[in-house]
Amino acid sequence: MGATAHHDAHPGHSVPAQAAALAVLLAAAFGSALIGVLASPDTAGEYARLTRPDWAPPSSVFGPVWTVLYAAIAVSGWLVWRRGGLRGTALALFAGQLVLNALWTPLFFAAGLRGTALVDIVLLLALITATIAVFSRTSRAAALLLVPYWAWVAFATALNAAVWWLNRGA
Repeated sequence: MGATAHHDAHPGHSVPAQAAALAVLLAAAFGSALIGVLASPDTAGEYARLTRPDWAPPSSVFGPVWTVLYAAIAVSGWLVWRRGGLRGTALALFAGQLVLNALWTPLFFAAGLRGTALVDIVLLLALITATIAVFSRTSRAAALLLVPYWAWVAFATALNAAVWWLNRGA
């Protein structure tokens, strides 16, 4: 390694500190999912009762997809943290997208506010886009880990809009 070698970890981040940070970020990401589960325990039943477009996936797809995405969100944040970049704007965007993510399920399912949930998910997509842009300045890998999340939320935005439209009189 020459003088231009780039170190991934921020100086002073011990292995235990890195493990603790990853655990906190995993808890934050999966915690946003837990809020939705606790607020809306029958999402599969509610989803089945809705009129959905032909291209809507079965409810059994959502759990596995979100599990992978939440892990990727946490690892993305951890990669940025390791380089000393999870502060200021990056931290605000990261936290903001987790908050909007956590709000979506209670809005859409528990409260039945599908139009409000659509506004929430459009804002979520914008925050994910901004997070990718800001994270890319610190870690390309971190930014790339968020691209599947962005794609899934873009798809979910279209699905939210379609379900809202198809069920607007119900």
